Parts: sequence; C-alpha cells; structure tokens
Amino acid sequence: MLLLFDIDGTLVMGATDAHRAALVEAMLEVHHVDARSMRTPPNPAGRTDGEIVRAILLDAGVATERIEELADDVRECASRAYARLCPPDLSPFVLAGVPELLHELSGREGVKLALVTGNYEPIARLKLARAGLGKHFHAGHGAFGSDSEDRAALPKIARRRAGSRGHPYPCERTIVIGDTPLDIACARADGLRCVAVATGQYGVGELAGADAVAADAAELRELLEAELART
Repeated sequence: MLLLFDIDGTLVMGATDAHRAALVEAMLEVHHVDARSMRTPPNPAGRTDGEIVRAILLDAGVATERIEELADDVRECASRAYARLCPPDLSPFVLAGVPELLHELSGREGVKLALVTGNYEPIARLKLARAGLGKHFHAGHGAFGSDSEDRAALPKIARRRAGSRGHPYPCERTIVIGDTPLDIACARADGLRCVAVATGQYGVGELAGADAVAADAAELRELLEAELART
C-alpha cells in the first residue's frame, strides 16, 4: 500500500512563518512585488507554492508570461531563503501522535510512505527534517509543488515514482492522507481513496467528501489500520 501524506495541517501545524517569509522574499527579489501589501492574500491551505505565488503576482499586475518565465527563479530563491530562515528545531510543531504513527507505518511490511504536498520539494524536505520526520520519506519519491502548480496532478506523479519497470503504483493500492478539501479533490482527480484528518483549519463536516475522516492522529491510525487490513 502506498500512503501519500500531505505536510502542513496533517503532519505539522503552525510551522509556516519561515515558509511564508521565504515566498515573500522570493517574489520581492525576482519580481519586485511586495506580497505583504496584498489586501486579501489567497488561503494557502491545500494549494501549491507555485499556485499561491501566481495568484499574488497576478493580483499585483504581473503578466502570466513573466510569471511562467521566472517560475524556476522564484522556486530557487524561495528554497534558499527558507534554508536560511527555517528554525533549527520544528519538533514543537509536530502534531500529537504523528511520530508514533509514522514509525509504525514505516516498519510495516508492504507499506510505502511518500509525500504529496504543495510545498516546493527543498522546503518540504527541510521542514520535515527539522521536525524530526524526514527519515520516513525517502528521496526520489512523492510529488511536490515544484513538480506542478496543479495540486490535482501530484498523486499521479507520486504513483509513477513509486512504481517499477515503467508501471505506476496501482490506484487501488494508494491512499492520499490530507487535511483540506483540496487534498480530497486531488485524490479524486487520480481515482484514489482519501483519508482526511481534521487537524488543520477544516472540521470533520467540511471533509465529509473523503472516504473516511479522523479527528486526530490517533483516530487516523485506526482508520489506516482498517484500510490496510482490507487490502
């Protein structure tokens, strides 16, 4: 079974200040746009970094062609800034029960863990490393905001990387785990099951479109056990 985990709101909560500052710095350096002056910034929950950056730049009047031309520069600048701004220890932001859950799943035969997150990959990797969770998610697997601005495209990319001999990991043996309606939508776009967890900004009722919804990591553990037993 391939389990595709979101990061923010699912594994960690509140570790966003340095991430936000890194995106702001990148837009200022590359496009000379100060995102802090935007009156109604987009809600980042469930969105890719590239999608957030695009929305802010379009609102500031930057042409689509210019955004696309400099997208790599923004990503690289944001990743460098995050490496400088990220606190050395993000473990206080790890949600209760998550380390135990990942430890158990990582040691379970027949289970693969990977990430499906809107974070640019260097940001995602460093964030989890400093949260003490990086060891559970190996390089070369998963899908990130640096792979596509479209969150719905990410599960298919992650399945391709987890597959073998040119065959993507099968849909029927893949589950997306996230905390927003956009996590559910990206799972559905690839024909996947989704287990949602109400540890982010959305409540259980708002996540009712998932196959199952957990209130916290302890309940998520029970739901995933049931899914694994089914297969």
